[in-house]
Amino acid sequence: MSKLERIADFLKENQADMTFITNPTAINYLTGLAIDPHERIAGLMIFPDAQPKIFTPELEVEKAKAATTGFDVFGYADSQNPWAVIKENVAKFNVKKIAVGFADITLAKIEGLKSQFDGVEFIDVSPLVQHMRLIKSADEIEKMKISGDFADKCFEIGFNYANPDRTETDVVAKIEYEMKRMGVPQMSFETIVLSGARAANPHGYPEDVKIQENKLLLFDLGVMKNGYASDATRTISIGKPSDFDADIHKIVLEAQLAAADFIKPGVTAFEVDKVARDVITKAGYGEYFTHRLGHGIGMDVHEFPSIGGTEDIVIEEGMVFSDEPGIYIPGKVGVRIEDCLYVTSTGAESLTHTNKELMIF
Repeated sequence: MSKLERIADFLKENQADMTFITNPTAINYLTGLAIDPHERIAGLMIFPDAQPKIFTPELEVEKAKAATTGFDVFGYADSQNPWAVIKENVAKFNVKKIAVGFADITLAKIEGLKSQFDGVEFIDVSPLVQHMRLIKSADEIEKMKISGDFADKCFEIGFNYANPDRTETDVVAKIEYEMKRMGVPQMSFETIVLSGARAANPHGYPEDVKIQENKLLLFDLGVMKNGYASDATRTISIGKPSDFDADIHKIVLEAQLAAADFIKPGVTAFEVDKVARDVITKAGYGEYFTHRLGHGIGMDVHEFPSIGGTEDIVIEEGMVFSDEPGIYIPGKVGVRIEDCLYVTSTGAESLTHTNKELMIF
């Protein structure tokens, strides 16, 4: 059964008349059209028993037609009311119930639909699309391997460029410049390079500050290539690290490897998180592991599911998610080690392969 057929069946089961899916990544996943309408309106309309429609700004119509097959593509000019154009194009369906993505549709878009469809009811299609995207095909995993290879290249570039004469932002700029030269359209998120105790902020921002000698240096990065993201973290040392810093790194690496070895179909996300967390807690640093173990990844760098917390998700073959424990001690040190793994029939394989031992540069 195709992706669109699965959604059409969902509409039939829930007596809904159409979808209006606005999330650009979901549109890309379901149609092959990569589009970002910015402040304009774009949407995918799937019906229980009719040809699906793609609605875009007028300036994107030809692109949408060229990128897709089997869709009725129509658009609106900036001078038109987009919601009225939608109403006109679906009038024959007598729309009373619309499936939208509660996770991402804006209130303004909901109000726009309400302005044209009196008494319309909304149901949530997000869980279905999330679960469809959860299990990656062999082709998707091959694309993610390529993105992972580029993340490894980023590490190589950054490790060799970093030194105490350069700043965190110098290193970020070098990595991102070289990726552009290699044909990478964009990073999957803003590259993180943090020196010393600055890495104790798990989502800290690189600044124009010199890299510290004899301190750890954390790299968290990834690329978007062929429509799929990578995400990986390594922590190295610039000069000789203190025994304390080296010990923290050793504990985090043990936790990361323990979780990776535990992953296989049938275990739960909560259990995977617990394996890593128990290692860090046993070492006496449980209070400093302040986030979940990981997150799904694919066409978005953060996807369903959450690996940890309270979600009792059962791990299945084809899932791809991050394994990224960390210890963050304010004012002292921050260490995180991360790979994204794809689940096989018997275990899990990493998409990135850069050495995880504590390397000294």
